[in-house]
Amino acid sequence: MTELSSLCGGLPPELCEQLAREQQVIKIKLEKRRYGREVTIIEGLDESQVNLKKLASQLKSRLATGGTYKNGRIELQGDHRHRVKEILVEMGFPEENIIIVE
Repeated sequence: MTELSSLCGGLPPELCEQLAREQQVIKIKLEKRRYGREVTIIEGLDESQVNLKKLASQLKSRLATGGTYKNGRIELQGDHRHRVKEILVEMGFPEENIIIVE
């Protein structure tokens, strides 16, 4: 029995994954770095539910930008806050759980 199925009390894995996504509150914010560079930060994704490395790779290719995954968060070069939200909604994350921090 996997850790995920024990959390959902025997529910099918697809339903359990959907429940896990709905419980996450994802924050997307912009940080200024040295020399005025902007970095989009995505936090609040549960590492045990979502493959952050794979998600970071997908976001980087769809946004044609560089970035990384570290310390449980995804960092993308440039200001991509609104586009990231659109992409996450397309991937099945509930829109009401994605917050853009201005």
